[in-house]
Amino acid sequence: MLDSRRLFRYFVLVSLSIVYIAELVGRGGIFAVKKMLPQLRRQWSPHLLIANVNGATGGSGVGKAHALYLHKLGLDILTTGDAAFFKKDILEVFPKSSWLLRPENYPPEVPGKGIRTVELAGRSITVIQLLGQSGFSRVHLDNPFRLFDEAWPHLSRNGSRVIVDFHAATSAEKNAFFRHVDGRATAVIGSHVRTRTADARVLPGGTAVITDAGRSGSMLSVGGLDADTRIREYVSGIPSWARDSGEQLEVQGLHLELDDNGSVSFFESFRLPCKETFND
Repeated sequence: MLDSRRLFRYFVLVSLSIVYIAELVGRGGIFAVKKMLPQLRRQWSPHLLIANVNGATGGSGVGKAHALYLHKLGLDILTTGDAAFFKKDILEVFPKSSWLLRPENYPPEVPGKGIRTVELAGRSITVIQLLGQSGFSRVHLDNPFRLFDEAWPHLSRNGSRVIVDFHAATSAEKNAFFRHVDGRATAVIGSHVRTRTADARVLPGGTAVITDAGRSGSMLSVGGLDADTRIREYVSGIPSWARDSGEQLEVQGLHLELDDNGSVSFFESFRLPCKETFND
């Protein structure tokens, strides 16, 4: 039962409820999200569901079938990251699907978009995916700090509330970006590391941030993938393509509430254990 403060938030201040589901990893992550979506909807009644699917297919990238399936489940916007184009069949999906985002700092001629604006309860919400520059050996994109600055005048003229999925490898780059956009972005959600951090907070300028939202998938794993395979790789030094893991599944993410003025009134990370067994 909701206490009086929660009731006050829901019936007086809150106009929009937004849920971000942390990076889905493998079939275990997809299974967990499918099973936990009803509870998630009952608990927060989200107007907008965002999910990072950068590792949904085999732990690296997202394939066409998985992308379409997850959108059909009811995930409104899917973000990716450094592995956006690792699966060849996803290339045909990006140009046709405005709900599937790749990093906006890819060159303009690359298929797809990195920005999606939706209207919710008379309010405009814009989701932007940006890729950091540190720690990625296979992908080197435009400066995300400068790109946000260039996009901001257009977004601010339209009065849209901006949520950024900042897919970056280092906490230093993420936290520098947080401070750079504080007071402009509504929220900046760090992704990529697949380890949930305990620093969800609202900065002095009003921007809600977290260094990493975590992952949705196996908790008895290495980044959502089979631990034994990963251990052998580290011990032997021989690269090995890790298998999905389905042990101790969990959905992690963030719940964000915006008040009638579009300001952040509530921001918290969550963990939802999946009690159903995943049969690989």
